[in-house]
Amino acid sequence: MNVDRLLIGRYLPGKTLIHRLDPRVKLVITLAFIFLTFFADNWQSNLLLFAFIFFCVLIAKIRFGFFLNGLRPMLWLIIFTVMMQVLFLTGGHLYWHWGWLTISQYGINSGIIVFLRFVLIIFISTLLTLTTSPTNLANGLSSLLKPLKFFHLPIDEISLMLALSLRFVPTLMDETGKIMNAQRARGVDFGEGNIFQQMRSLVPIFIPQFIASFNRADELATAMESRGYRGAAKRTKFNRLKFKVNDWIACLIFVFLIFAIYFLRK
Repeated sequence: MNVDRLLIGRYLPGKTLIHRLDPRVKLVITLAFIFLTFFADNWQSNLLLFAFIFFCVLIAKIRFGFFLNGLRPMLWLIIFTVMMQVLFLTGGHLYWHWGWLTISQYGINSGIIVFLRFVLIIFISTLLTLTTSPTNLANGLSSLLKPLKFFHLPIDEISLMLALSLRFVPTLMDETGKIMNAQRARGVDFGEGNIFQQMRSLVPIFIPQFIASFNRADELATAMESRGYRGAAKRTKFNRLKFKVNDWIACLIFVFLIFAIYFLRK
């Protein structure tokens, strides 16, 4: 279990163009890109989306092998989802059939599309967190959700909760790796026995992880209260978000990408 390679939630400081973009622009582009992947139903549109991702990675000056290492912990989930598509969807030319399991042309095509969507979504989400600090993410979310204050929703608390959850994903995974190494040193084999025995071997991981998580949450709440944090109060911000020329150019490039995907679908 390569928990130490999970990149979602990690932040790599930098001064590249991608790092300097307004967090609201990056959040909107990321969400729109994820939505756009569901409209990419042929190799041309998927190739264009991958080219956009590679272009952003080059500008952010992040090694692409870094992304591949971060993809490995999700590989089994991706393979499982793809196999569900390949074995249970029918249509087109039938290649193999056994009972209620089939491998058909439509199932293979659907499996490939699902695989590409998974990779694209993981890459764009990882790029967002690698190039945006948790503070900027919280500020960007708070600014985008500000119209919902009309419905008396706690926008500041929601944005802070989402940013903190994203921030502590790598911390939790790092601690899980340490706990697993400690249990292995005590003779625990996580891959031994049937599925029920393997699930039982995970109990020594969950208990200390839950205790550590609750302790960290209590310490974090105490630290925030000692610094005078009040989510519902009118708070000023040290860094005010402002749109710059680079932000407008990024939005314009993404609009061109949307039109290109639309015409490639046609």
